[in-house]
Amino acid sequence: MQEEVENRTVTLVITGTKLTARALREAIRKFLAWQKNRKEHPKIPHGKQSVKDLAKQNQGMSNIEITDKNIKSFEKSARKYGVDFAVKRDKGVKPPKYLVFFKGRDADAITAAFTDFTAKMVKKTERPSVLAQLRKFTEIVRNTVSDRAKNKDREQSL
Repeated sequence: MQEEVENRTVTLVITGTKLTARALREAIRKFLAWQKNRKEHPKIPHGKQSVKDLAKQNQGMSNIEITDKNIKSFEKSARKYGVDFAVKRDKGVKPPKYLVFFKGRDADAITAAFTDFTAKMVKKTERPSVLAQLRKFTEIVRNTVSDRAKNKDREQSL
């Protein structure tokens, strides 16, 4: 967000007590040269972007459909592999589908990102819940503490 504000803000600073026509002309000339250089070399967006920005790059687009709600983990995988992509949500279908658009030349990288994404999802489903394990262990500890107290009373009475 800050970078966008900096890119849109133009500051023209001229130091000195008297502003002469020559100084003003030189400042305007430098500003126009900077603006011309900026237009000649536009900044190409990378990573997640809008479908419109992706289409502007004229490199052909492909898409893949994802029905999973956890789209953020895919975004992490795509950033890891340096894929330029855009996510579009299809609201007409329940549950919602997500269409992931990417450049045609990124096909190998997107396959690697999807492989990484599916491996994470499989690993997440295989792993038991931490809270369930914690509840199980607390019950075990409660049972062992009560047994220890009973055994202590028996040892003292003997």
